Amino acid sequence: MRNDDQAPCMDAHGMQRAGTYVMKKLPEVTLAFWIMKVAATTLGETAGDLFAQTLKIGYFLTTVALFLVFLATLVIQLASKRYNPFFYWTVILSTSMAGTTMSDFMNRDASAEYLPKGATSLGWGPQGLGLGYPAGAAILISILVAIFVIWKSTGLTFAIRDIDTFRGEALFWSAILVSNTLGTSLGDFLSDSSGLGYGGGVVLITALLALLLVLKYVPAVPNVLLFWLAFVLTRPFGATAGDLLTKPTTKGGLDLGTAGSSAVLLAVLLGLMGWAHLQERRGTIAMAGIS
Repeated sequence: MRNDDQAPCMDAHGMQRAGTYVMKKLPEVTLAFWIMKVAATTLGETAGDLFAQTLKIGYFLTTVALFLVFLATLVIQLASKRYNPFFYWTVILSTSMAGTTMSDFMNRDASAEYLPKGATSLGWGPQGLGLGYPAGAAILISILVAIFVIWKSTGLTFAIRDIDTFRGEALFWSAILVSNTLGTSLGDFLSDSSGLGYGGGVVLITALLALLLVLKYVPAVPNVLLFWLAFVLTRPFGATAGDLLTKPTTKGGLDLGTAGSSAVLLAVLLGLMGWAHLQERRGTIAMAGIS
């Protein structure tokens, strides 16, 4: 990762003082960034389950619809000339929702174990591939590794704050979509199959995230590696936290429902996005004053 004193000097419009345009399309990685990431991924879990399971649209149709939503939000983000918190976090949310149903469609089937009470099927079309969490995770890990190999071959940076090209951002969002889908599979495995349950899954992921925080202060461990590990792990944290909020008490959840939980989480995320937008505007005004 490039040090701060090596970063190019830019004015308030994202222009290097040497005259070369550099897009500032992605946010700084701060504590607020991670709070918003957890809020977005937890909402992605509850909202994905709301459409696919509660409303009984099914994994297949919901996956198709949410993937189209992802593409639409991505086009807006890629077309933007600078970082906009609403654009960026909307794409993160859409990848989380699409990742939830993509993972469910890959790993689950139409057996009673995965159906809402009283349902005999979920929506039209294929009810799920039933690959299981190990096979699904292996496929997703292979795809994610392939993305990073391609990314590495381009010579472009993995550091989020230094991504300044269209191709780099496209690779970034490809990795985000797959990592969120992989994270959902991991979270569901911990909740459904590991024996830990929803609460135990949250505790385990929290411990792993705490370990990454400690490793941040070990000079030999690259910060970029820690970022991507944390990015993947915050998705199963959101998945298990979302399940903990919404699943019935008989299964170890709090039974708050997908609709109510999603509404509260959406309000929280919108509030955080509004706060981030104000911070970005203040930073732009401050930079304009300096220049």
